[in-house]
Amino acid sequence: MNIWLAEIKDLEQIYKSLQGALPKLEKELEKLIKTEDENMLLVYSRRCLEVIITYLCEQELKRQRGTEPLQRIIDKLNKEGKVPYNIIVSMLNVNSMSTFGAHPKEFELKQVKPVLSNLETIIVWYIKYCDIKVKGKVLTVSQGRKISAASDKSKKGRIILPVVVLIAAILIVVLVKLDVIKFNNQTDSRHIESIVVLPFLNYSGQDSMDWFVSGMHSSLIQELGKVGSLRIPGATTSKVFKDSNKTIEEIASELKVDAALETEVLCLGQDSLCFQTRLIKSIRKEEQIWRADYKIARNEILNWYNGVSKQIAEEVNIELTPEEERLLTRSRKIDREVYNSFLKAKSIDFSVGDLSKDSLLNAKAHLEGAIKKDPEWAPLYAGLATVWVTMSSMGIESYEVAGPMIYKNLAKALELDPEVADAHYISALLAWLGEWDWEKAEYEFLKTIAINPNNSLARIHYSHLLYALQRPEEARIHAELGFKLDPLDPLTQLIYTGALICDRDCKTAMSVIENLLVTDPDNALANHGMETAAIQCGNLTRAFEAGILLLQKSYPLNKEDVNKIEKIFNDQGFYAAHAEIIKKLEIMAEKEYITNMEFAWRYYLINQDDKAIEWLEKAFEAHENLAYISTGLPNFTRLYNNPRFIEILNKMGLPEIKTESNN
Repeated sequence: MNIWLAEIKDLEQIYKSLQGALPKLEKELEKLIKTEDENMLLVYSRRCLEVIITYLCEQELKRQRGTEPLQRIIDKLNKEGKVPYNIIVSMLNVNSMSTFGAHPKEFELKQVKPVLSNLETIIVWYIKYCDIKVKGKVLTVSQGRKISAASDKSKKGRIILPVVVLIAAILIVVLVKLDVIKFNNQTDSRHIESIVVLPFLNYSGQDSMDWFVSGMHSSLIQELGKVGSLRIPGATTSKVFKDSNKTIEEIASELKVDAALETEVLCLGQDSLCFQTRLIKSIRKEEQIWRADYKIARNEILNWYNGVSKQIAEEVNIELTPEEERLLTRSRKIDREVYNSFLKAKSIDFSVGDLSKDSLLNAKAHLEGAIKKDPEWAPLYAGLATVWVTMSSMGIESYEVAGPMIYKNLAKALELDPEVADAHYISALLAWLGEWDWEKAEYEFLKTIAINPNNSLARIHYSHLLYALQRPEEARIHAELGFKLDPLDPLTQLIYTGALICDRDCKTAMSVIENLLVTDPDNALANHGMETAAIQCGNLTRAFEAGILLLQKSYPLNKEDVNKIEKIFNDQGFYAAHAEIIKKLEIMAEKEYITNMEFAWRYYLINQDDKAIEWLEKAFEAHENLAYISTGLPNFTRLYNNPRFIEILNKMGLPEIKTESNN
């Protein structure tokens, strides 16, 4: 607390000076100055900012804020010149950093201090603004950091107060020593900051409906994930403990969570569903702190997810933000067959399940059939966009065919419901990897995280974007948090290793990838990550082993070609072997398409930088995936000061890379 004590005192003086003039701001400011929790300091800072931005939206943009994100309104205020640029910068800083308050201890304590300082700057400006705009209220703002001069009486009070506090502290110590006052070292049984939602237990007698029960489990995790003050491990991590013999205490200890939610599905009727749900605290010992029995109409399942999420938040004493309250209060009935089709389609996923052509086409058919029955439910279109993205990325369908369908379904999803997190996530990936629209990509990632702060993949992918934008401190925070949200999910692990490589932590990346390759030695993405990480670490033998496996998976190399390349590696070393690989790729390129980026990377590996630059320029002209060009994926570090490389960055709108030689 001491490191931001001065900022709190200044905000307290501002609060005292307001005296009922700005009641909405005062309410949030009062909570801020009274809390001693660093997370809540960030949460209340954001709420103060929200009050100010909402009022400015009404006054300057002449409309109600509605559900529009704060960042978008700040951008509009900036573009229209309604707010001084220095205040805009402070607003953006508070808005960006305060989001970390939703997740306990996922930031450095020293990061709280600039948030409070920026908030003070904003409020001082806002008070001056309200001198003009608020009728009947004249607020005097003095120069410097202090707000309104204190009277002699208040000055005396500030001299006497420390003495009173010191006497009180001495009395408390004495009373504790005499055992008159006892402090309870046990945490509040309902002070819960993280919950694992265990796989639902199907006691309905209908084993054939396990896919439905599994889908409900994932859906509840997604809905509960909207409560930003709770850390909710992802569905893949949770499902690892299905049919596990581990106790709740053991599971909670492994995942570092405070509690577990158990749900027993007792009936799966045509028209109704019934469950029993229990929340078990796992700190020090297992203790049931809440239980509820539900019997609901089948078409009320979406509302049940909302309701039980709100109930859990209430039971663990979490005060929902207005935005969380709004998201969890939305009501919608869903046709039984429509929801069945949705869950069947969702059972094929980026991280689990069968991603074969047949299963993807089957998922597409389920979603298209559901849309015919309910054309107004946005998640169906978001799911369809995801299927098209997957088919395109796996080469099942050309981008010429898939691209228009992706954008068409995304647009429809967001038209029907602007709060569909999956639609914003796909939009972020497209803007980042394909459109090279970094501002749009960041907005869409932040929108996804605002809707569901527990979205692990969105956070880690956002960290990759931040590394490309040369903002490693922010990137590191999102990457670590994203990994902690779904640590047992193989896809989360893979994307996290990408963040580690971007952060030049190749040793940790190699360690994580080795664990993945134990269970899936032919995984192409894992071998690509291993090749890149091993080269960064200077382990050329491990890099070659992973690289040759990847080449065999990616290109039609015959056994004779592989044997020849391996012999050259053993006799002449890494660089000679890669020169031979380039020759093979050039021959293959006469018959099939090989990306320019592939050649750029291979020439860079054998230290032919001019050739590497030539191929990078071709890759740029072809608009290939260059989103990682300025990160460790791949690691083109020798080119960072090359004028032609810098020109590519400038054309893409990416910032130049700070190195020792250009600082």
